This record gives sequence, C-alpha cells and structure tokens, in this order.
Amino acid sequence: MAEPGLAKLRGTLRLNEPLARHTSWRVGGPADRYFEPADREDLIALVRQLPQREPVLWLGLGSNLLVRDGGFRGTVIALHGALDGLSREDETTVMAEAGVHCARLAKFAQQQQLAGLGFMAGIPGTVGGALAMNAGAWGGETWRAVLQAQAIFRDGHSDWLGPEHFGIAYRTVLPPPDFLGFIAARLRVEPDDGSHARTTRESLARRKATQPVGKPSAGSTFRNPPGDHAARLIESCGLKGQRIGGAAVSELHANFILTDEGAKAADVEQLIQLIRTTVKLNTGIELEPEIRVVGEAAHA
Repeated sequence: MAEPGLAKLRGTLRLNEPLARHTSWRVGGPADRYFEPADREDLIALVRQLPQREPVLWLGLGSNLLVRDGGFRGTVIALHGALDGLSREDETTVMAEAGVHCARLAKFAQQQQLAGLGFMAGIPGTVGGALAMNAGAWGGETWRAVLQAQAIFRDGHSDWLGPEHFGIAYRTVLPPPDFLGFIAARLRVEPDDGSHARTTRESLARRKATQPVGKPSAGSTFRNPPGDHAARLIESCGLKGQRIGGAAVSELHANFILTDEGAKAADVEQLIQLIRTTVKLNTGIELEPEIRVVGEAAHA
C-alpha cells in the first residue's frame, strides 16, 4: 500500500492500524502508519523518507507496552517476522536480528550447545525490545551478553556499536544522539557442557508454574525495587485479584496484570496507578513501571 511521500517500499504499510491487534494486552488505539518491512534494506528505505521529527514506535511482540486508547500519532515499525535472521558467527558469537523472539534465541543457543543466553527464554519479547530496555530474567540481563549492537539513526545510516556507546543500567538503556532503533546484536556465548541447558529447562518449567503464561498480559508490570520484589509488595497490600474494568491483577503472580476481552488501555493504566498508590501508602516504596506507556488517551 502506498502513501504520498513514501515511495519504493516493498513491505506492508497500513494507515490507521488498530494496535490492539499487535500488543500482548490486546488493547490500544490506531497508529497513523503501521509498517512491516520486507527486510533491513526496506526498513532503511522507510527511515530515510520519514520526517526528521516523526514519532516512531518500534514493535516486536507488543509485550512490555501499553498503547493508550486514542492511539499513536506517528509511525509504528513492526520487526517481528521481518528482521528474523539468527546465526552462529564463531565459537563465541551469535548474531540475532531485532525481530527474533527471545525464546527462539535461547532455544537456538541450546541446540548449538552454547551457554550464556538461557535467560532469554524468560523474556516475552524480541531481541530489539530486549536491547532497548536491557530486559532480563533469572538473574541474566541482555546487555551483559552484548558484544555489539547494530543501531539505525534518523538519517537512515546504521553502525555496529559496543556497549560503551550506551548508558546501561537496570531495565534502562540511554542511546547516543540521533539514534532511532536497533537492527541486530552480536551476543557473547561459550560452549555448554549440558548444565546450562538443564537449568534453562528447569527455569521454563518454574515460569509456567508461577506465572500466568498464555493469558493476555505484558509480562512483569513493575521493576523490582532494590532488595525486594514487586510481586511480594503488591500481594502484601491485598491487591491480588484487584480489578478495574477489564483489567485485573493476576491471582497467580501479583506483578502481572491480565486483560479480558473488551478491556481498555485506560483500565490497565488506572489499575497501574492504583497499585502504585496503594503500595506507596502501605510500604513507603514507589514502584516504577517496567512497561512503556505510549500514545494518546481516547477523546471523550
């Protein structure tokens, strides 16, 4: 589909695309433009045609993301299914493009008898999203494994950069000037004697037993505060099962918010605020959301 001013694109371009179709909470209003590139060259072609100040939202599996009911005024670039290259470069390096599912990356490393990426099996998103937020699970963090990340900039050029070019902290990544998004990463691995594969299987089994896997959620809603766990704090305040509209705190894991059919993004956002206020009032601790909130509220 063509749009005036955007030429020679081979991927799929849709206007006013409902983002509820593409987020794991199944809520969210429309994006002005929604683009699924055919490959990285097609992605670069789009970026070079975007206005300099165009708001851009990168989308993988739509986890760790809340799009408000009024939608997103700008361009959404959806990479899952497009940038899905995954290969072993040498004995200590795996290359993964930004659209690769983190669980697929963990399984690939396991099949290649490589250790160091098993924690990726616990991240419900893509490599691009994991890079953008320094996602982690089971004691592992994305940027501890990154040798280089391929970044794309506002003018359409790309470059392989080491971790020293980014400000890396817990669930936080500060990019260099004019950075737009991630295309791929080279990740550090080492030969596995079998113990890491066993640990990964055991961790996946534990995740299935303790988290509401397979139900509409965005993964963990809040960051763990230093020395404590968000789920414990939320549960200690009696908030398991707390509901606003079509959104509810999981009875299985208190740091997960689940949505019903017909839920609104406003339900989720109001529930997040209720949890933060209640935990602050009862414990003195200010919970920080792990999820990103983007877009505009619905017009009355």
